[in-house]
Amino acid sequence: MKIAEDKMNKAIDVLTADFATVRAGRANPAVLNHVTVDYYGVPTPINQVGSVSVPEARTIVIQPWDATILSALEKALLKSDIGITPNNDGKVIRLNFPPLTEERRRELVKDVSKKSEAAKVAVRNIRREAISRFKTQKKNNEITEDDLDLLEEDIQKLTDRFVKEIDKLTDEKEKEILEV
Repeated sequence: MKIAEDKMNKAIDVLTADFATVRAGRANPAVLNHVTVDYYGVPTPINQVGSVSVPEARTIVIQPWDATILSALEKALLKSDIGITPNNDGKVIRLNFPPLTEERRRELVKDVSKKSEAAKVAVRNIRREAISRFKTQKKNNEITEDDLDLLEEDIQKLTDRFVKEIDKLTDEKEKEILEV
């Protein structure tokens, strides 16, 4: 049971991290998490080569600690999939996020729904694996039929709890995206 619960918690953590990378009209430094810059021949995350701040709701400012890396940082941002053109003023790089169109908002909601459904599938697969393990234990006479029924009931309650949490996270993210 504990193993299944830990795995379900990890599925929620992955979903939360995925949701953090979805750009919802506001500047969110998490969109830069997967972007790396070539720093002396080593791919390095942006937050390790400079400070990342959000001075305004739609702007991210990246101030590298080493000014010689500005051009490499700009190239890395252009190559990334964040879809924002960086503005380099010689000292810092600014990423200005435009307001989302209604069509783009709908696409983002669909993307959030797909990620949510993938998390639910993961949770259900964990439930299926746990039930399979319980049935194997029953087959090996390690647990009784009554224990098996109780364990299946408990794992279903656990699954339902995590699916509700996924639905709650999804609703919150969709609301954030659709806010005008």
